[in-house]
Amino acid sequence: MGKSGKKSSATAKILGSGTAGICELFIFHPVDTIAKRLMSNNGSVMLPGKPFAEQMANVNKVIFRSAADKSLGTKIGSLFPGLSFAVGYKVTQRIYKFGGQPIIKDFIIKNTPVSKWCDQKFGKHGKAMTDAIAGCFIGMGEVVLLPLDVLKIKAQTNPQALSGRGIVDIITKEGRSLYAGTLTTMLRNAPGSFALFGGNAFAKNYLLKIEDGKKASFAQTFISSSIGSMCSLIVSSPMDVVKTRIQQTNFGESESALKIAGKLLAQEGPQAFFKGITPKLLTVGPKLVFSFTIAQFLIENIDSWVAAIQKPKAKQA
Repeated sequence: MGKSGKKSSATAKILGSGTAGICELFIFHPVDTIAKRLMSNNGSVMLPGKPFAEQMANVNKVIFRSAADKSLGTKIGSLFPGLSFAVGYKVTQRIYKFGGQPIIKDFIIKNTPVSKWCDQKFGKHGKAMTDAIAGCFIGMGEVVLLPLDVLKIKAQTNPQALSGRGIVDIITKEGRSLYAGTLTTMLRNAPGSFALFGGNAFAKNYLLKIEDGKKASFAQTFISSSIGSMCSLIVSSPMDVVKTRIQQTNFGESESALKIAGKLLAQEGPQAFFKGITPKLLTVGPKLVFSFTIAQFLIENIDSWVAAIQKPKAKQA
C-alpha cells in the first residue's frame, strides 16, 4: 500500500514476488542444498572425540556426497541438483506466498469478522495478527505446490530416486506419492507463515513505527523481513526436519510423520528436531530475508514506477 493508501495491483504482486523468487534461486540454491543434506543426514555431522581432520572429512562427505573427493569446481556443481525443479517450485511458490498473502488479508478484512475480532482481542497488535492469520492460511494452501518441492528435495538428497527418469514418467507412475508429507508440510507451513508475516507486520507497525498506508524504506523492509524470517525458521524447524526425512526417501517408501518423529527422539534425541537450524539461520535465513525484502519492496513500488514511466508518454501524446 502506497502513501496514498492505494493497494498494489495484481501485476505488481506477481512481478515483485516472481522477480524475488528468481533472484533468490540463483543466489541461494547451493545454500538450500547444503541445509537439506544436513537435515537429511542420519547421525552426527561432527564426530565427537575424533581428530579435527576426520571431522572435517565427514562434513565434506555429508555436504558434497559423491563429489567429496573431486575438484572444487565439481564440488560446487554438485550443489546445484534439481535446478529445473527448483525454478518451477521457487518462482511459483514466491508468487503464491508473497503475492497471495496480501490478497488473503484483504479478503479477511472485507469479508470476515476476523480482523475486527483481532482488533478487539489484541488491541494495537490486531493488524499484525490479521497479517499473521492470512499468512497461516496461505502457508497451509502451499501444499498444492508440494510435488515440485518433493522432486527438488529428492534431487538434492536422494538423486538415485530420479536417475534415468523423465518428468512425465515420474508424474504418471508416482501419482499420489508426490504428495508425500502433505500433512507434515501443512503443520510446518501454518506456524511458519504465521510467524513470518506476523513478525514482519509487528516489526513494521510497532518496532519501526511505520504508519498504515505509508511506504517502508528498503532498510526498514529489510529489518522487518529479518525479524519475521528468523521467527519463521525457529518455529517451523521441528516439522521441517520431519518433512525433509519423509521426502528424501525412495518413491513409495515413505514413513509416517509420527514414526519418523519417534525415531528422531529415540535415536538422535530432541535436539535432532533442530538439525540444520544454525546453517538455516546463517544461510537460509538471509535467503528468506532477501526474497521477502525484495518482494515487499518491489510490490510496493512497481505501480509507482510504471506510472512515472507512463506519465511523460501521456504528456507527449
